[in-house]
Amino acid sequence: MADKIARFRALHVPGDPLILVNIWDAGSAKAVAGAGARAIATGSYGVAGAQGRNDGEDFPLDDVFDNLGRILSVTDLPVTIDMESGYGADPAAVGVSIGRARAAGAAGINMEDRLPGATELLPLAEAAARYRAAADTGIFVNARCDVFRGQDAARDGEALVAATLERARAYADAGAGSLFVPFLLDARCIGAICEGSPLPVNILRGKGGPTHRELAALGVARISHGHQPWAAAMAWLAGEAARVFGGDEPDY
Repeated sequence: MADKIARFRALHVPGDPLILVNIWDAGSAKAVAGAGARAIATGSYGVAGAQGRNDGEDFPLDDVFDNLGRILSVTDLPVTIDMESGYGADPAAVGVSIGRARAAGAAGINMEDRLPGATELLPLAEAAARYRAAADTGIFVNARCDVFRGQDAARDGEALVAATLERARAYADAGAGSLFVPFLLDARCIGAICEGSPLPVNILRGKGGPTHRELAALGVARISHGHQPWAAAMAWLAGEAARVFGGDEPDY
């Protein structure tokens, strides 16, 4: 397992980003792996949605690991799973949950710096303690930093970058392996974060934002697609079903 974690860590190269088309179950993992993926990543929104559940740790932890086991059964690629806020009320509980993820075969996890349903970020010291508990398990930790969530990067970009970099330093000291900054499409802010972060930077690809090539040029080391592949698949399915029920013949 340590070799697979090291292999996954080595894929995070600024300027040559690891591209992750996030999946939600074994079938979608097999499809993405067969398309040439270098690693497999779940997205919590799609995982929960595929089971008719809500995002925000509404998907039970035992089910998270059952799903992980099925994914691991169809691929030898490193698998990183979205553990939302760590499935723990305190750092000790987070450590237990993330330890289970590593024992189950995950090479990495994604974890947020706010609690389920909360809009405000955890105090910096508290968030860092939770990341430390996760990193102490030996797994690769992608520390999600939600400073830009719901904020105006064009207006407040400089202050938001500074706040993000402060958290990046604390999360690096806590043992995180990379910094995930979602909800950010502003190229200038992305470049500044990549330049100042002690951790390789993960950006969520967004419509209207920089392309993969442009993100690479900014120094990004990992590009995620989040819930978007699942949402696109469900939109296709709903549209196709409506067309068939409306009397059209399917294309398949």
